[in-house]
Amino acid sequence: MDHRVTGVAVLGCTGSVGTQTLDVIRALAPRFRVIALAAGRNTDLLAAQAHEFRPQLVAASAPLDTEQRSGACQVPATEVVQHPDVDIVVAATAGAAGLEALLAALRAGKIVALANKEALVMAGALVRAAAQSGGGELRPVDSEHSAIWQCLWGEPAAGISRLILTASGGALRDVPEAELAAVTPERALRHPTWRMGQKVTIDSATLFNKGLETIEARWLFDVPVERIDVLMHRESIVHSLVEFTDRSVKAQLGMPSMLLPIQCALTYPDRLPSELVPRLDLAALTALHFAAPDLGRYPCLALAMEAGRQGQTYPAVLAAADEVAVTAFVEGRIGFTAIPQVIEGALEAHQPSADDDLSAILDADAWARRVAWELMVGAA
Repeated sequence: MDHRVTGVAVLGCTGSVGTQTLDVIRALAPRFRVIALAAGRNTDLLAAQAHEFRPQLVAASAPLDTEQRSGACQVPATEVVQHPDVDIVVAATAGAAGLEALLAALRAGKIVALANKEALVMAGALVRAAAQSGGGELRPVDSEHSAIWQCLWGEPAAGISRLILTASGGALRDVPEAELAAVTPERALRHPTWRMGQKVTIDSATLFNKGLETIEARWLFDVPVERIDVLMHRESIVHSLVEFTDRSVKAQLGMPSMLLPIQCALTYPDRLPSELVPRLDLAALTALHFAAPDLGRYPCLALAMEAGRQGQTYPAVLAAADEVAVTAFVEGRIGFTAIPQVIEGALEAHQPSADDDLSAILDADAWARRVAWELMVGAA
């Protein structure tokens, strides 16, 4: 076992995954050293984190004074990820914001613990090319992809038949379909099992997140979208499964917590003891339930899976339109059932281009954001 200190940069350090990453690092001290912290607008929390962890570098959307930085140098996130003392970059930003830093990290040969669905969805081909050209490594942090990754340790790629992502159904899984149009943001944000950020919690309620995860799995594990399925599983105990060509099925189980996949990504190939994650008591479980998703109830899932099959810049438009629609819903500008309408409208209006050029992807992202707002204004 390698006992040297591992340098970590945490992008999105003030968000849900970012703060839990720091919980894991704190618990595993002194194995890890925080070299850099990067955040957006939450500079108060960033300042508190910098005071505790004393990083060499910080990045933020606004200038920080020396006291806020605790003496660290403030640089762009794309410089943070290339620092020679950084071994692992935890990419925990949401949306398209962290894409350029992710590509820079992989081109610099860094290990990237990836918790940003949208970056891989938008630019999967570019991300894989950056990893191949720079010698970087992707390790999934999403619980579902971490589960698949763990099931595949030691398995040949040729033996994979099917990947199966599980879905809890989110905060609204027991709300009658006829009542979804009247759901408030506060109700949609009360997830029954997971503690997550606002965006991914709403995406869980629409099942849009499973569509993103399908596209993400295609790039992470080199399995066609047609061989990736989604299975409803309300208990969130089985985090995902892999079916092999001999019809054997492996599943990864555990209590619903992001702390375990974060720790796996940081410590691979080692498995270290953890006091942060509660033990799974199978004897206490009365049952585990599984069902096929109802695509009529969850149109966002169907739209995302179709965009994944179409490829090109459709996934970039998909991710951007959803980000705009979810923001509008949380702010009370549109209803819950308008989210898939905005996404579908943007996808139908889009003229796709190849997804092997960053400028084309960013152009598609910007176009989709503009069109999504126009669609909402027109419908108001």
